Amino acid sequence: MDFALSADEALFRQTVREFAQTALTPYAAEADATGAFPPAVLRQLAAFGLTGLLVPEAYDGAGVDTLRFVLALEEVARVSAALAAVLNAHNALVCAALAQAGTPAQQARWLPALARGDLLGACGLAEPEGGCDLTRLCTRAVPVGTAWQLDGQKCSVRNGGLAGLYVIYAVTDPAAAPPGVSAFLVARDTPGLQVGPPLETMGLRGLAMSDVALVACGVPREALLGVEHRGHALATATCALARLGTAAQALGIAQSALDAALAYVQERRQFGRPIAQFEGVRWLLADLHRALEAARLLTYRAAWLRDRGQPFAAAAAMARLQATETATQATIKAVQLFGGYGYMAEAAVQRHLRDAQMTAIDEGLPGSTRAALADALLPPPP
Repeated sequence: MDFALSADEALFRQTVREFAQTALTPYAAEADATGAFPPAVLRQLAAFGLTGLLVPEAYDGAGVDTLRFVLALEEVARVSAALAAVLNAHNALVCAALAQAGTPAQQARWLPALARGDLLGACGLAEPEGGCDLTRLCTRAVPVGTAWQLDGQKCSVRNGGLAGLYVIYAVTDPAAAPPGVSAFLVARDTPGLQVGPPLETMGLRGLAMSDVALVACGVPREALLGVEHRGHALATATCALARLGTAAQALGIAQSALDAALAYVQERRQFGRPIAQFEGVRWLLADLHRALEAARLLTYRAAWLRDRGQPFAAAAAMARLQATETATQATIKAVQLFGGYGYMAEAAVQRHLRDAQMTAIDEGLPGSTRAALADALLPPPP
C-alpha cells in the first residue's frame, strides 16, 4: 500500500495551495467580518476551475477524482473555511448529483454553467422537523398535469442566498415504506420558490445560508433528477461525498490553526525563553499533529475507496468525525496558546475556532454518526 501522493497529485495540491494563499486570503477576513459572500471571489474560483471540480471535462469542468477534490477543499479551507464550504455544497451536492443522475439534456443545460461559475448550486434536503432524515421529509411533490408541484420548507440551505439552481428532495410516494423520495432541479426564478434572508451564523460566515420555502412551486416533468421515487440513493451518495468534503474542510482548519500555533510559540517568550521550549507546550502540539495526521489518513483513504468504486460511506463518516473533532481541539488549543491575543477579533485563530464548530454539526450530528457506525458493528439494542 502506497501512502504517498503521486507527482501529479502533489503538484495539484501545491498549485491549489498557492492560488488559495495568493488569491483568496484577502477575502477570508472580509467574508468573516461582513457575513457576505464576496461576489468578486466567485470569478476567481471559477477561473481556477474550482467551481467545476466534479463536472466532467465534456461539460467544461475539471473532472477531477475524489482525492483531488479533497485536496482542493483542504487547501482552500486553510485560508477560508467558508469558501471551502461554498465549494463543497456546490460540487458535492449539486454538480455530482447531476453528473451521476442527470439526463443528457439536463447535464448539457446545467453542468457547463455550474462549472463556469455562471451559477452556484444549492441542495434543499434538511427540514425544520426531521433534519436530513429522508424517512421524515415533509416536503411533497405531486404531479399536476404535465408538471410537478412542490410544497414544503427547507432549512439552513448552504449557498441558499446565492444559488441559481437548487436540487430539492421531496416525497413523491408517501405510501411506500420508507416513503418514496425524488429529487428535482429547481431554477432560482421558478415561481413559488421563496429564499429567505441570510442566516446570521457564528462561523463559516460568507456561506450565505438561508431557509427556502416551496409554495405551490411548479416545475416541468423533465425537472425530475434521476429515477422517480428513488431519490434516496442519490441523496445518500451525494451526502456521503459532502461528508468527505466536510472532513477536508476540517483538515484545512486544523492545519491552519496548528501552523499558527507553531509559529507563535517560537516567537512568544516567557521566563527568558520561547514557550516552544516548555515541555507542556511541545507535547500538546505533538498530540495535535498526531491527531491531524490520523484524520488526514482516514480522509484520504475514504477518497481512495470512492475512486475505486468501493463502498465509502462508512469510511467518509469516520473521517468526518475524526477530522472535525481534531479541528475543534486544534482550534481551542491554538486560541489558548495565543493567550489573550487569541481572543481578539484580529487573530485568525478565533475565526478558525468558530468555523470548526460548524464542521462538527454539518452533515449530521456527531451522535448520529456514532450511532450509525455502532449499528454497523453491533446488533441493535432492544
